[in-house]
Amino acid sequence: MQGHLVNKTIGQVLEENASRHPDSEAMVYPAAGKRYTWATLNEEVDLLARGLLAAGVRSGDRISMWATNVPEWLTVCYACAKIGAVFVTVNTHYRTAEIEYLLRQSESHYVFSIPGFRGFSYTDAILDIAPEIASAGRGGLKSAALPFLKKAFFLGPEEALPAGFFSYAELLRGADAFPEGRFREIAASQKVDDVINMQYTSGTTGFPKGVMLTHQNIVTNGYWIGYRQGLTHEDRVCIPVPLFHCFGLVLGAMAALNHASCMVILDIYSALDILVNVEKERCTGLYGVPTMFITLLQQKSFSKFDLSSLRTGIMAGSPCPIKTMSETIERMNMRDITICYGMTETSPVVSQTTAGDSLEKRTSTVGRAMPGVELKIVDPESREEIPQGKVGEVAVRGYVNMRGYYNLPEATEEILDADGFVHTGDLGKFDADGYLVITGRWKDMIIRAGENIYPSEVEEAVRSMPQVRDVAVVAVPSTLHGEELGAFVIVHEGRDPVDARELRKYLRNRIATYKIPRYVETVEGFPLTASGKIQKFKLREQAAALWAR
Repeated sequence: MQGHLVNKTIGQVLEENASRHPDSEAMVYPAAGKRYTWATLNEEVDLLARGLLAAGVRSGDRISMWATNVPEWLTVCYACAKIGAVFVTVNTHYRTAEIEYLLRQSESHYVFSIPGFRGFSYTDAILDIAPEIASAGRGGLKSAALPFLKKAFFLGPEEALPAGFFSYAELLRGADAFPEGRFREIAASQKVDDVINMQYTSGTTGFPKGVMLTHQNIVTNGYWIGYRQGLTHEDRVCIPVPLFHCFGLVLGAMAALNHASCMVILDIYSALDILVNVEKERCTGLYGVPTMFITLLQQKSFSKFDLSSLRTGIMAGSPCPIKTMSETIERMNMRDITICYGMTETSPVVSQTTAGDSLEKRTSTVGRAMPGVELKIVDPESREEIPQGKVGEVAVRGYVNMRGYYNLPEATEEILDADGFVHTGDLGKFDADGYLVITGRWKDMIIRAGENIYPSEVEEAVRSMPQVRDVAVVAVPSTLHGEELGAFVIVHEGRDPVDARELRKYLRNRIATYKIPRYVETVEGFPLTASGKIQKFKLREQAAALWAR
């Protein structure tokens, strides 16, 4: 380790764990009773990496992963890292139009998919977009909609393999077709500054953008996140948050990888499953957004579970109520729980509390800057630094900063200034002790239960309703989720008002469920500025008065 930088690739850290702690558990997947030690995990990753190379994958190719928290999510991620392929994470709530946009914008060469999630078939969606997959057989795929796509891989039982898809087992069986010596040379040639991961975020424009992150970004960030929790190879961390999100991948998997801690991964969120597996696996850490901890504490059977093994974890994604933090520490024994703040464009964590911080600091602030990270508060318009204690936009500089948005140089320049600072769009200030306090957002992005949602994307979907003339979507305060979505709708003359039930039904298969507005109000017009722009701050005030609980 050099200063604050780890200077290792994902593959190097994995191999060190396999050498130093070969028999320690690395990953547990309770849903299927699967268990991996660091040695067996590394062995499968190596086989898979060779299988990918034999299948034609090369350094720089982009591989999208559309799956819940299954073991293959991580083995593919690590295998990509060993051979220089760029691992592209996909939101499990996406629908057909969203996955088509991501696969096309990322220029993905390969896609991995589970059968589906919550009644929505992922494989059917992929075949709807690229029907040529079914007829391509084992030959070359040429898709009109996805010209870069070469192969689709299926993470499910081989007997259910969709037409034209390749199976995970087939990749493992194909490993022998690629020489092990050549694979070792490729793995050894990987550089810490290589882009290895793309995570899609709504950011500051209406459509998701691929954030390009390097080994250095996510390995070093994961190290310090785990360090502030006090993680060691004896810890067992329960990860119910989605791996596709930076919360699951970096705060979870990369923190555990850096400290050789065991990962207990849960494929879907279930309060009961979390309680059962924390007790059964004797987990010492647990991750979640405040909403998750609230629902855990409210479980009727909560008192029946032995959570005495818990010690640490992370609560992030939205502000933490002091009552929730107090109860988490007292009733769940999580005395060393920490709070993190950041964004995908910053790998993501730029500040974090520590176990030694007071309850007040762990609820009213988001901690102090991570090692190697520079934070400053600037005027949102001029971008000039402002005095301590004053509220302004949070700007970040350091090893955490992304390489940029994939194929979007103008959007990159908008958020990343000439001095190397990423401008977050969040408003904040430093308190007298140097802790960062987040006070709101300068831009209109909505954060619901840790998910970033940009209103313009939702507004475009709502405007496609035949009776809708215009719409404005804003955040509505929510005790449970931090924020919900409220839509103010203007209908065409003579059309009936739109209600929430009707809107939800219309949008159900058009956009991800978490983006669908919970509240809807039909209005005659919007408050406007002199230049004709919608005054969303006024709509937010109206929304709070109408719907806040």
